[in-house]
Amino acid sequence: MSNIEQTLSIIKPDAVERNLEGEIKEMFKSNGFQIFKEKKIQIEKAEAEKFYKVHETKPFYNDLCDYLSSGPIVVMILQKENAVKANRELMGATNPIDAVDGTIRKKYGISIDKNSVHGSDSAENAKIEIDFFFKD
Repeated sequence: MSNIEQTLSIIKPDAVERNLEGEIKEMFKSNGFQIFKEKKIQIEKAEAEKFYKVHETKPFYNDLCDYLSSGPIVVMILQKENAVKANRELMGATNPIDAVDGTIRKKYGISIDKNSVHGSDSAENAKIEIDFFFKD
């Protein structure tokens, strides 16, 4: 039985700023993902704080929220078998320096903060994150 899942992906401000949306979406598609829904938005810092609430006790929380709300982002629902795990593998390590060749962060990430993409880290969080941006 197949395990078609949905996961949330965000193309972050650094990648949107460098016009990498098309290339990153192409990487998802060529790796078997279907882009189920997408939209380009800019969020307020207060929304970023809600989105990253899980990290609020961490030292990087404020910078992370400032960054996510610093420019337009593209939020997408990706769909594929085992989408959460597959997306995390395709994104690569949080720090682009540690990311494997061929991953999105290795190819496009600038730094541990400006690492071009976000992806849900579990099926449970994927549902929460998708609902956060796509409450239709």
